Amino acid sequence: MTRFVQLHLLTSYPPANLNRDDLGRPKTATMGGAQRLRVSSQSLKRAWRTSDLFQEALAGHVGVRTKEMGRQVYQRLRDHGAKEKDAKAWAIEIAGVFGKVKSEDKKNTDPLHVLDTEQLAHFSPEERQAIDSLCDTLAQRGSGPDKDELALLRKQHTAADIALFGRMLANSPAYNTEAAAQVAHAITVHKVTVEDDFFTAVDDLNTGEDDVGAGHMGETEFAAGLFYQYICIDREQLKKNLGGDSGLANKALAALTEAAATIAPTGKQNSFASRARASYIMAEVGAQQPRSLSVAFLKPVAGNDVLDNAIQSLDKARNAMDKAYGNCADGHRVMNLVTGDGSLQEIIEFIVE
Repeated sequence: MTRFVQLHLLTSYPPANLNRDDLGRPKTATMGGAQRLRVSSQSLKRAWRTSDLFQEALAGHVGVRTKEMGRQVYQRLRDHGAKEKDAKAWAIEIAGVFGKVKSEDKKNTDPLHVLDTEQLAHFSPEERQAIDSLCDTLAQRGSGPDKDELALLRKQHTAADIALFGRMLANSPAYNTEAAAQVAHAITVHKVTVEDDFFTAVDDLNTGEDDVGAGHMGETEFAAGLFYQYICIDREQLKKNLGGDSGLANKALAALTEAAATIAPTGKQNSFASRARASYIMAEVGAQQPRSLSVAFLKPVAGNDVLDNAIQSLDKARNAMDKAYGNCADGHRVMNLVTGDGSLQEIIEFIVE
């Protein structure tokens, strides 16, 4: 039985600021008594699910997360001939199905702010289709929705991103989705020091006759590192979330794996061009209790060949776990750019039944 799929990736990023804290600094974490760079799971998941790769691989099966669905509803109603007052009232009712809408704030100059929900809501394709159909019906009929027509939430849907990463609807917990994928924060396998980059910009029209100074001066912070990334997917939960559609579940699993290996967060990419692909991937399958191998890097990796040393540390930790607990997976496959073994396609074929 191959209920669980576990992915262990090592990806090296050059100087970058992929994921910033509230002060604009690269996010960090202390592990093993040493400062590490960190990229949050939220940042990673958004980069993956909004990527062209993910969107194209799962076209028609990706949801949208927003507070502003009420605005789209209002606009559709208006486009189909509904009066402004009616469109606004009906949009509030429809948006309210997915979350509490904002109270009127007389200081807010945006007249449509009352259509927004207070919290983000993740809409499946089926729910968006139901909303669009109801909008068309209301505009044609010229009267508001009844209780039965407002039954827009769907327990069963084909939104692969919701199935993988879950959703929470505080006002309608019966329609929550338990995430099938658990994504760890990526951390560097070695200790790091965040550095400062002092930069200037030159004024193209400044001839230097009166002012030889820079047109702008600024400072940004960055760091470089080799990151360990761990992902665990419950294949049975994923299939359940997608209404038993094993074909779609496998597509979602393949798209997630490829995105994790090839898609970088977009933070400060124009400044650093720090796009990277995984240099090492180990995929494991089995019904055993999953476990991260981050313990391999509790002691920061050192030496001139950090990648090779990190791979050796990962293998050592995996073998030690198997020796102590018995096999922690039924099988595994490796893609290793150092040795030239394996490929991403082989990893995907291995984990997709």
